[in-house]
Amino acid sequence: MRVALALVAVMALRPGAAADPLPPGSLGIVSGAVSGTGADAKNLGFGYLLGGSAAWQPMDSSDRINWSAKWSAVFGTMYAAEAARVNDQLLTLQMDLMLGIRVRPGRSPSRYVTLRGGGALFRANQVIPPQMYRAYAGGVASVGLDQYISGWLLSVDVRYGLIGAGPSSLGLVIGFAKTGP
Repeated sequence: MRVALALVAVMALRPGAAADPLPPGSLGIVSGAVSGTGADAKNLGFGYLLGGSAAWQPMDSSDRINWSAKWSAVFGTMYAAEAARVNDQLLTLQMDLMLGIRVRPGRSPSRYVTLRGGGALFRANQVIPPQMYRAYAGGVASVGLDQYISGWLLSVDVRYGLIGAGPSSLGLVIGFAKTGP
């Protein structure tokens, strides 16, 4: 009995295996498809996005949940937009900063589900009805998946914005970033 208690005590006091740190930072490119939603569907039309992103998400491979910060700037070209009165396309720029959480859904330390929200600045080359402004500020939210692959980070996000003010859109954004310290 004493031997069993001694073994249990040694096992309990023994330090656990050290967790491997994941690269906390990433810098990369993003691309995707976007469409106006609701009342803004006709005003914005549909199109594609191209831009860049940077993220800071410090985690160890043993963490199941932790925080994340992500910044992106994307240029958009929107087709079939009723707001495009001068050109055939509506050209946009959206910059956003989102904070959120990353959750590891299974045992793999290289895959994470992301939930983020934050603020965004939106600018178009032409006024967008019904407010008839070119620049807006509002909220943005996303849900996505991050996958680490040999020093790279592949991200797939579904984003909704602008929340609260300005034209609303829904987009699928795919990112490919180099990870590092």
